Amino acid sequence: MCSIRPAQISDLNAITEIYNEAIRKTTATFDTEPKTEDEQKAWFHSHGRQYPILVAESNGIVVGWASLSKWSDRYGYSGAAEISFYVKQEFQGKGIGRKLIEAMISEGKRVGLHTIIARIAEGNDASIHLAESFGFCHIGVMKEVGRKFGRLLDVHLMQKIYLDDDNDL
Repeated sequence: MCSIRPAQISDLNAITEIYNEAIRKTTATFDTEPKTEDEQKAWFHSHGRQYPILVAESNGIVVGWASLSKWSDRYGYSGAAEISFYVKQEFQGKGIGRKLIEAMISEGKRVGLHTIIARIAEGNDASIHLAESFGFCHIGVMKEVGRKFGRLLDVHLMQKIYLDDDNDL
């Protein structure tokens, strides 16, 4: 069983471990160097009420996390955020990513966002399918914008626009 809750600073080591695993092993992020404790603290503190961080916890262990991040520093983009989520490798395929995305979509609505944008690297078909299942639409492909593991990779842009009714999940 897995529960979703707001992240606390005490979760930062687990969040960093999960993210650094993705940096080292996957194309889910185009970061190529593991993050330091200081870098992650700055990242954590750059989030807040408008840009929450959630964790998935199983038996008292953080096994995944998700965040909404500022899409742009320009004020005109204040109703938009980028969603990110990562699940510890041995816990993938168990519905944890689905729970994180569902909770994060609810959080985005709660804080008054108009839209959430996802950037998903080619080859991450499970993430694309998951986003589609929550109503994210394909809005484009950025060709060869990322480089990882010696390859140039496309990035799929997907977007969810909140509707005015309660049935947009």
